[in-house]
Amino acid sequence: MKNTIKIAIPILSIFTLAACGNNENKKRENPKDSETSVPISKEAEIRINDDVLNAIYSHYTHLTVALTQDDPVQAKLAANAIEAGARQISNNSTLAESAALIVSAPDIETQRAAYSKLSNEMVALLKKAGMTQAELYVEYCPMAFDNKGAVWLSSSKEVRNPYFGEKMLKCGEVKETIK
Repeated sequence: MKNTIKIAIPILSIFTLAACGNNENKKRENPKDSETSVPISKEAEIRINDDVLNAIYSHYTHLTVALTQDDPVQAKLAANAIEAGARQISNNSTLAESAALIVSAPDIETQRAAYSKLSNEMVALLKKAGMTQAELYVEYCPMAFDNKGAVWLSSSKEVRNPYFGEKMLKCGEVKETIK
């Protein structure tokens, strides 16, 4: 029962997020609603050509923010949802495994190491799937992991480094754009 709940909650979250995008067009059809609506964040404008990846990316964004804020608890929550969503993608155990490592990590540094592997996989998946709307940026920190470097995805060109968090928040650069 406990395992069923652990799996069901993230899956329901993914479906809920995917379904939320369908209501967005209905809101835009009524001009009166647009006058009083709250502006949609850049994250909401991102559309990936794969619905499951689209939902996973929203959790990836949550994970990235948690790591930039040095918050291992929120990182575990986001990674748990990513793991559940990744299991829906056929032949993609790497993404699920990396997310599981973040969930079980004893500290934030171990989470960041697993996040690097997860980010590499996400970059590859998003390049393959492509974007329907907007673009994503592959950002790079040359100092991560003893100057070996590491990448992450962002919907903004502004660098907010998840590998060093508050210590070196702006360390990095945009390496590539995924369209």
